[in-house]
Amino acid sequence: MTLTAARGRARQARKSRQARQATGWRPPATAYGLGLAAAGVAAAWTVHRLFPAVPLLTAAVVLGIVAAHLPGARGLVRGVCRAGLSFAGKRLMRLGIVLLGLKLSLDDVLGLGWATVAMVLGVVAATFCGTWWLGRRMGLRGDQPLLIATGYSICGASAIGAVSEVSDSDERDVATSVALVTLCGTLAIAVLPLLQHPLGLDDAAFGRWVGASVHDVGQVVATAQTAGPAALGDAVLVKLVRVALLAPLVAALATAVRVRAKGTRATGTEADESEAEGARATEPRAEGTRATEPRVVEPRAEGARATEPRVVGARAEGATRRRPPLVPLFVLGFLAMTALRSTGILATAALDAAATAQELLLAAALFGLGSAVHLPSLSRTGARVAALGLCAWVVIAGASYGGVLLTT
Repeated sequence: MTLTAARGRARQARKSRQARQATGWRPPATAYGLGLAAAGVAAAWTVHRLFPAVPLLTAAVVLGIVAAHLPGARGLVRGVCRAGLSFAGKRLMRLGIVLLGLKLSLDDVLGLGWATVAMVLGVVAATFCGTWWLGRRMGLRGDQPLLIATGYSICGASAIGAVSEVSDSDERDVATSVALVTLCGTLAIAVLPLLQHPLGLDDAAFGRWVGASVHDVGQVVATAQTAGPAALGDAVLVKLVRVALLAPLVAALATAVRVRAKGTRATGTEADESEAEGARATEPRAEGTRATEPRVVEPRAEGARATEPRVVGARAEGATRRRPPLVPLFVLGFLAMTALRSTGILATAALDAAATAQELLLAAALFGLGSAVHLPSLSRTGARVAALGLCAWVVIAGASYGGVLLTT
């Protein structure tokens, strides 16, 4: 009797537990990671307030890398928080890029003059093509050459995040590229002001040089402000022209990915048809069967219709792969925000609020990307990655310096 009662109580407890699990609220899978990203942004903001020379976005990346290797937080970053951190690195990055468009207006671009705009176009093209070519020649893995070239030529980690969305890059390649671009951009804050007078640049020319050569907007501000307000104003305007080139670059890469995917599907279809033709040609034909009679080579599941189409091999992969949009939605949002800013209808308070939101969103995204950096894996290709970063730095600094001299 006692055993029966114990079994009954256990059964009742099990039912109660199942009922609680069925009706109880559970946080989304991304909640823990987003909470950790918010804590990382708060810590980065504190570092920026204590040390104003350290940009908020730079601090966020560094703290993300630290969290990924800190014994107490490492398990959370790689475990329960991974989904939310990846969400921050992708989704919040898109929102931040959309709001970045509110920093640019057509009047600002036209105010620089066409010579300066042409100089920026030349610097971006030379840096992007040169870095991409050199990275491929050095044998860097995956999309690292593309991502590093984008980060150096356009706007640092934000550009890397935008391009990785259309190229479907591996998260480790994205994290490595962000870490390299952030490191070099941080070094520029200390190095470039020391070169202003040896290179014979006045404040305005120095500002244009900084805007054309430094990667992240926050790093541009931190570097150019050392030469005064004139340098800072020109640096931000030139930098925003580079930011405006993000939209056509992403659209061009999306088009290239679509064309490549279409070619892959066509090649797979031709290969499957050739294989089927070869199988039909080599299979023995029953006596009295016409040469033109179609034959079934592969066995069909019992009960399947004779006319049921079958997709095998490369065609199955191509049929399920979605082509990226010609112009990603967040790029359209970026252009829409730029057009909205150009109308002049937004109040200063609204623009300031949007700028704050953009900084916080990008900081959360960069913390998430930084948390994906694995230093032991990075060390195995660190020499080649560092060499590419140094070469790209020389290319963009030299090209932008020459451009400034030609347009001054």
